[in-house]
Amino acid sequence: MLGKLIRIGRAERGLTAQELADRAGISRTTLSSIEKGAPGPEIGIVFEVSSLVGVRLFEYDERILQLHNAHLDEKLTLLPKSVRQRQKKVDDDF
Repeated sequence: MLGKLIRIGRAERGLTAQELADRAGISRTTLSSIEKGAPGPEIGIVFEVSSLVGVRLFEYDERILQLHNAHLDEKLTLLPKSVRQRQKKVDDDF
């Protein structure tokens, strides 16, 4: 579910997989593994990527998690399969 949330957060912010991977300092392959929910990536990296796209990490109620997961599946079917790179670079250096 966390991988789905990350993918949605990335798409909603209009970031390509490469842009987000560059911001997180990881490879695009690692980001793809995170978004697919693979068990390989280190949890610290997953938390960092989650933070970059604004994903809340913790919910407590099992029913809410199940409903949220179903909603995410529906939302993923509506999002484009890929995000094109923007013409303008984002200045996120605070």
